Amino acid sequence: MTSYTLALLPGDGIGRDVMAEAEKVLSVIEQLTPISLTTNKIPCGGEHYLDTGEEWPEGSFEFCRDEADAILLGAVGWPGAITEDGDLAGGSVILGLRSGLDLYANVRPIRLYEGVRHKIHGEFTQVWKPGMVDMLIIRENTEGLYHSLLRRSADKAQGRDAWEPHTMEFPGLEGEVAWDPRPISRHGSERVIRYAFDAAKRRNGAPGDGKTRVTCVDKSNVTRGCQLFNRVYHEIAEDYPDTETDHAYIDAFCMWAVRNPEWFDVVVTPNMFGDISTDLASVLQGGMGIAASANLGDKHGMFEPVHGSAPKYTGQNTTNPMAMINSVSLMFDWLGETKNDADCKAIAELIDKAVTKTLTGDKLTYDLGGTSGTSEVGDIIVSTLETLLRKHFAVA
Repeated sequence: MTSYTLALLPGDGIGRDVMAEAEKVLSVIEQLTPISLTTNKIPCGGEHYLDTGEEWPEGSFEFCRDEADAILLGAVGWPGAITEDGDLAGGSVILGLRSGLDLYANVRPIRLYEGVRHKIHGEFTQVWKPGMVDMLIIRENTEGLYHSLLRRSADKAQGRDAWEPHTMEFPGLEGEVAWDPRPISRHGSERVIRYAFDAAKRRNGAPGDGKTRVTCVDKSNVTRGCQLFNRVYHEIAEDYPDTETDHAYIDAFCMWAVRNPEWFDVVVTPNMFGDISTDLASVLQGGMGIAASANLGDKHGMFEPVHGSAPKYTGQNTTNPMAMINSVSLMFDWLGETKNDADCKAIAELIDKAVTKTLTGDKLTYDLGGTSGTSEVGDIIVSTLETLLRKHFAVA
């Protein structure tokens, strides 16, 4: 029996609600597969900070770094929860892990499932066939506009003095000035761009024409950091002659992604542009209630729904749990890939099938036009998954 240790970080708001549904999924997996799971649920985030004065218990970062095979995160952020240095309480959890564990590739699949309706052209209309939206956006995760906050968060998470950038003069600006550096390095660009090209080789190509394609999205007509990113992209592309190259400025990409999503296969982009464009692209798959993500490095992986903590919906049993459950699927797929574990790969596929089947039914949450609650949808997915697991693993 293969054993894995998981760090569960429910966080704030609906992060706690959807984590409860993820735990149901993990429970049935442990019952019906050869996989043994040890979970450590760690309180963290803004609510925890207001209650205790700490963003998470001492030693939590070290547990995630040294003992956890994978990390599952709900969401962080709570009204009024601001640290003494002005940062969002909980930032040293999510951002500290991204930076401290060097999770340089933020991977966000954008796929339209069968039966999902969206609001691009009105109230729950379906414009594209499901197969016409299937792109993978790879966002650089440790540099760019977030670099200062990421570095500061990583230092706080590990008990070090927080790093701050030096002050600068800005000729022509008067009064109070706030600024953030946007460093983009060759090393950071090379590894995330190569990850994107390697990911494209494992896919089936763009939905529209079947071609394996990596699109570089930047603002290289304006900013020097993007000019370096773009230059590195073209250098690395030479190592992948069978992969088609493509380029779009971020403003144009936001238009083309909605107008012609079938063109895109894999997209690679700097940090902030990836943050914004993936929220936009999530609408193509039915919204953030479905959108999952992975934060990956060479040694560690953290998985989370794209949505935030949405405090006003906390405990109302209305949140779609599918983004979190899809993140669990991404986690098992990554474990299967990195640990060479066929059982984990199978589990990932079966979770996806359970979500797919649920989406074709009539029990959906409000964001997909339904009236069902979080726990009801979670139970349906778990029930479907149980049937699939029993069949696959020959459990009576």
